[in-house]
Amino acid sequence: MNKIYVERPLLAKTAAKERRVTRVENKLVRKYGLATAICMVVGIVIGSGVFFKAQNILEKTGGDMPLGIWAWVIGGAIMLCCTRAFSGMAMRYEKVNGIVDYAEATVGKRYAYYIGWFMATVYYPAMTGVLCWVSARYTLVFITSVNPGFPLTVPVAQGGCAVGPECIAIMMFYMAAAYAVNTLSPRLAGKVQVSTTVIKMIPLVMMAVGGVVYGLATGTLTRNFAVDAVVAGEPAGIPLLAAVCATSFAYEGWIIATVINAEIRDAKRNLPRALTIGGVIVAATYIAYYVGAAGGATNQQLIDRGATVAFTNIFGGVLGNLLNLLIVISCLGTLNGLMLACTRGIYSVAARDEGPAPRVFRQLDPETNMPVNSAVLGLLLCAAWGAYFYLANLSAAPGSWLGAFCFDSSELPVITVYLLYFPILIQWMRKSRDEKPMARFVWPCLALAGSAFMVFASIYAHGMGCLYYLIVFAVFMAAGALVQRRNERRTAGKIR
Repeated sequence: MNKIYVERPLLAKTAAKERRVTRVENKLVRKYGLATAICMVVGIVIGSGVFFKAQNILEKTGGDMPLGIWAWVIGGAIMLCCTRAFSGMAMRYEKVNGIVDYAEATVGKRYAYYIGWFMATVYYPAMTGVLCWVSARYTLVFITSVNPGFPLTVPVAQGGCAVGPECIAIMMFYMAAAYAVNTLSPRLAGKVQVSTTVIKMIPLVMMAVGGVVYGLATGTLTRNFAVDAVVAGEPAGIPLLAAVCATSFAYEGWIIATVINAEIRDAKRNLPRALTIGGVIVAATYIAYYVGAAGGATNQQLIDRGATVAFTNIFGGVLGNLLNLLIVISCLGTLNGLMLACTRGIYSVAARDEGPAPRVFRQLDPETNMPVNSAVLGLLLCAAWGAYFYLANLSAAPGSWLGAFCFDSSELPVITVYLLYFPILIQWMRKSRDEKPMARFVWPCLALAGSAFMVFASIYAHGMGCLYYLIVFAVFMAAGALVQRRNERRTAGKIR
């Protein structure tokens, strides 16, 4: 009897200890400081958009450079209002995924689930797929600028850098590489984010300063502000709305940084600082770069050949090509940050015991402290959305592949996020009675106004594309509802 009496409490203590160890091992470790958090905001936002969309914005404004600058200013102001509004929430709520935490605390658990489901299945993978393509495209732009005779299946003049099989192959390689870095070595991923953020600022600052000096000396900057370029299919209606909508892809991404709030040291203080400081850096850099590009090339050159032509005009062939290489590194830094969020997407849902197979997707690898199962699913979703982006926006005959369901997956998921902010911001104003008026009312109201403007601009710019996107969005949300209903039945069965 004595032997049995002694062993039972020992077994109970051992089991309790194992449960405690399991809980510790299944919790994300706080490994990032303020510098990494700021670099996460700056690094995710600044990357491809300023290069990828600068040409697009000039096209949408009909070659009107001052109107394009206003589009960048308005887009930046909207982003800063949103970052300030969510900074207040970042100081109060902290769990495993910023935006999902804020939705749960203000609106409720069910709304938070749908936010997390959307971010994990649509937003993160769609953005990551686009970034893989952009990184591949600028890699080929760099290669062909260094070696104009480099053989491509589709000639450069016919868009081979953007649509050729070489671009697709590099796109898939970058996707796999970003997944490997973030899954196998998350600390290395953090270091990559910091280093690429520093590197990507080099071409932007050089263009901002060198472009203005060069443009004033040659008169290019003055002419660009006075003379519009010739654009195929002149924009109708209000081109500023379409241009502001295009900036949404370039400015969006700051909310993704909140996905690592459970991994930031002293997150309630450092994350709000990172959002504010990072947002200011991003907006100032974008506007300065756009003005600098206007000094380095004519509006017509910028539309026909892209913003990278300004680098070679200002700095010559060798240095200009080196700066083009830094643009590739800049894009890869953004891709790294997006993949970091993508690998944690389903985990943030599973950590709340929701979504498909929550016990499977909330498991963390004991060696890397990474949600590996969540990362694998994130990679598959990235591949699916990357394939969609190519078929809908880049293939020779997109309608033959997808019919009417050809929409811009680089912009519309971003606009959806602005729409999803509405209930969160409204409930924040209702519930945060102990906050000061600026944090409780002023910033949220400005963020609501900016978000409403973005939604209106999107409807105006994309027209029927918005409807077909909403159908796809509804399908994903319906799938999420079915998964949630099954989980609720499972939980109810356990209780009975």
